[in-house]
Amino acid sequence: MYDESTLVKEKFQLLDENGQFDDSKGYDFDDDLLVKMYKWMVKMRSFDVRLLKMQRQGRIGTYAPFSGQEAAQIGSAVALDLKDWIFPSYREIAACVTHGLPMKQVLLYVKGHFEGGKIPKELNIFPIQIIIAAQALHATGCAWASKLKGEKQVSVSYFGDGATSEGDFHEALNFASVHKVPTIFFCQNNQWAISVPLKKQTVSSTIAQKAIAYGMKGVRVDGNDVLAVYQVMKEAVARARNGEGPTLIEAVTYRQGPHTTADDPTKYREEKEVENWINVKDPITRFRQFLEKKNLWTVSQEEALQKTCNEEIDQAIQEAEEEPLIPTYAAFDYVYAEGNTLLQEQKEEVQRNGQRREDV
Repeated sequence: MYDESTLVKEKFQLLDENGQFDDSKGYDFDDDLLVKMYKWMVKMRSFDVRLLKMQRQGRIGTYAPFSGQEAAQIGSAVALDLKDWIFPSYREIAACVTHGLPMKQVLLYVKGHFEGGKIPKELNIFPIQIIIAAQALHATGCAWASKLKGEKQVSVSYFGDGATSEGDFHEALNFASVHKVPTIFFCQNNQWAISVPLKKQTVSSTIAQKAIAYGMKGVRVDGNDVLAVYQVMKEAVARARNGEGPTLIEAVTYRQGPHTTADDPTKYREEKEVENWINVKDPITRFRQFLEKKNLWTVSQEEALQKTCNEEIDQAIQEAEEEPLIPTYAAFDYVYAEGNTLLQEQKEEVQRNGQRREDV
């Protein structure tokens, strides 16, 4: 029989749902850092809301909204250095933009532009991974390479609770622990893998406790508390840089909207559950209350921030929508670094067919 007392059950928290800070734990944060994180959270919420509207207007393709998960993504991303690597899934737009990815690039991606998945060379962000949990293996490989080269970069793999049911997740944790590589596995447990609740995926009390089987540190944190997330991530990064191996972080949060714009969450979620997470546990509301109590934020600052965010988003949208479309046949140029005869033949065939349609 296993000893339940050893399992990771406690959820680390610094801010309660009313924005009350627990100063008994001895943590202190720079005022500039606090305001910086809040501004990122508001900007990313505004961006997410706009992208959802754009999808409904037919201006972008299928989209996976992240509202409700800003604290988890931004608190963790701010704790990283720009040299550190991020390996995102399709819901980590907030973490990627915080780490330096331009909003215009995100827009090109969701518009299906051929250049949309191209990450600027100066950024250590891998392209968005659609295959569930595959990025955990990629992060492990990158971290192993960093270790072998004597570098100090940390690789972070972001994924949802559904990914922990995939084999790639377990293989990545096992390999990372055996080789003691500098990687962090950051699980945003938003309670639902599309329509499948956590209780139907695992009988484990927590996701964080899965770290025990692989001999690594596991931490469970309130994913809607940006300060707790930042602190937990900061400590995990320090352990990784110091050669102490990987960490599995479970950030307990909630996606307020649908899994993607192709999903209808009203079919499987209770309205009261959603309302509780939005009206009581929202990460932005909680953090704003904290800042107001510290006299670091006012109504006028909020209004100015909203105006600035909207202007930045408007500009990014305009630039993305003005980007010239690339012909369909050019898709064959994005398969391999160097083309081959077969691809060239297919490209020419598509090009000829397109010209025939234009002549009709």
